[in-house]
Amino acid sequence: MRFVQFEEDSRAMLGILENGKVQVLGPATLDDLLSAGVDLVAYARDTAITGERSVDNLAFLPPLLRSGKLICVGLNYRDHTQESKYEQPDYPTLFLRMNTSLVAHNDAIVRPHVSDALDFEGELAVILKSGGRYIAKKDALTHVAGYSLFNDGSVRDYQFKTPQWTVGKNFDGTGAFGPEFVTPDELPSGARGLMLETRLNGTVVQSASTDAMVFDIETLISMISEAITLEAGDVIVTGTPSGIGWAREPKLLMKPGDVCEVSVEGFMTLRNPIAQELARN
Repeated sequence: MRFVQFEEDSRAMLGILENGKVQVLGPATLDDLLSAGVDLVAYARDTAITGERSVDNLAFLPPLLRSGKLICVGLNYRDHTQESKYEQPDYPTLFLRMNTSLVAHNDAIVRPHVSDALDFEGELAVILKSGGRYIAKKDALTHVAGYSLFNDGSVRDYQFKTPQWTVGKNFDGTGAFGPEFVTPDELPSGARGLMLETRLNGTVVQSASTDAMVFDIETLISMISEAITLEAGDVIVTGTPSGIGWAREPKLLMKPGDVCEVSVEGFMTLRNPIAQELARN
C-alpha cells in the first residue's frame, strides 16, 4: 500500500495513492498511527474514504512530521567511500538528522546564505513500526513499517569544519523526504535489487542498485539496535552511492533555480527545486 500525507485547510491529511489519485482517509498522520501500534494496511482497509484528490494538486508533507530518530548512514556504498577518499569502515558510519531540517516533495531545498556548497545525496529511507534492543538480523525486517525516499542535502564546507558531520547535515530545509510511504508488501524483501537514481536538472548524477549497500537493511537495524533502542516512527536513511557533486572536478553543487530528483524503482519520484535563503542581519 502507498500512503501520502498532505496539508489541506491547515490540517495534516492522510491518503492512499492509487493510479495517480489519492483516496483521502481523513485527518490523521502516520506518526500517530505508528506510535499507537496501528496496522497501517488494516487501517486503510477499514477506514472510509472521504474524497479523492489529484496527486498533481497536493501540498505534500513529509511521510513523518516528527520522527523519533532520523538515523543516517554514511559511506554505505563502496564507490561513494572511494570517491570521498575514505577507507571503507567495517562498522556503519552513523549520524543524526533533526526534524527541523526536513522538507516535503515539491518544496524547495534551501541553500543557506552562509554557503554555496549545497550537495545532493539520493537515498532510500526505512521507517520502523516497532523496535527494541539487540534485534536479531533474522527478525529485523519484521520491524519495518515501510520505505520512502530521501535527499540528504549536505552543506559540504560546514560538514567538514569538524570531524563530526552533524552541522553540515542539519541546515534547515536541506533534507527532502517523501513523497510516499510504501509498505513492504509492495517491494522485494529488504528493498533489495532496486535501482536508485539522482538527477540534477534532468541529468543523471547518481545511479546504483540497493544491492550495492555495504550494510543491508537487516544488518543496519540489528547493528544499530545493539547500542540504541529503536522505536516505532524511527527512520534509517541508508546511504548514497557515488556521483556526489563535491567529489567531481569541477564540483557540481546545487544552486538556486536547479531541480533535484531522487528515484527508486517502485516509488514515485521525489522532486525538489533549489531556492536561496535570504541573507539575515
